[in-house]
Amino acid sequence: MRIHLRIQTTNKTIPFDHQPLLTGTIHKWLGWNDEHGEISLYSFSQLEGGKATSEGLLFWKDTILFFSSYDPALIKRMITGIQSDPSMFYGLKVSEIIIQEDPDLSERNLFHVASPIFLKRRVGEKVDHILYNDPRASDCLKETLLTKMTKAGLADESFDIRFDTTYTKAGTKKITYNKVQNRANWCPVIIEGKLETKQFAWNVGLGNSTGIGFGAIK
Repeated sequence: MRIHLRIQTTNKTIPFDHQPLLTGTIHKWLGWNDEHGEISLYSFSQLEGGKATSEGLLFWKDTILFFSSYDPALIKRMITGIQSDPSMFYGLKVSEIIIQEDPDLSERNLFHVASPIFLKRRVGEKVDHILYNDPRASDCLKETLLTKMTKAGLADESFDIRFDTTYTKAGTKKITYNKVQNRANWCPVIIEGKLETKQFAWNVGLGNSTGIGFGAIK
């Protein structure tokens, strides 16, 4: 299930590195729950429509954001939290909540990203950030989603996933989160499998750290 939030911006400039603020707002709305610090079965998009300036992202008009979860109870908790306190940061405030049920994705395999997909793996003493054109990328994508599927009690022998490396605008994006620089992927993915598997991915996101704003897909 997914909720789309329309957000009042009132001509605000938001710092480029605002993702921790966005994550903190999401956690405020969710309240205390077992998702924090665990494998997150939810994902959320970036704020849309900002214009890059020397000071940050300028939002002339309202912006939008979506939040998705495999667990409908988490969506309900999120809605309750927003209704209790719709304020965000830098004067942003939720003005409207639109609920979207899981769509029919049975005939669809290509999914574009709504926030960059972050993949990381420890190799010896260092942590590698896996990029979309790395030979390890597809295996990492699959491994991470399978872990979430196992947590949710789902199985699908037909499941496969890979980056669409033929996409001409594929690239990477550096996201600084709490002073740590992360190189994430701005590249569509191809998902094959059961309808339930595609809907699950659509809700929980892909890759690592979906709980702090990475890996949401459209």
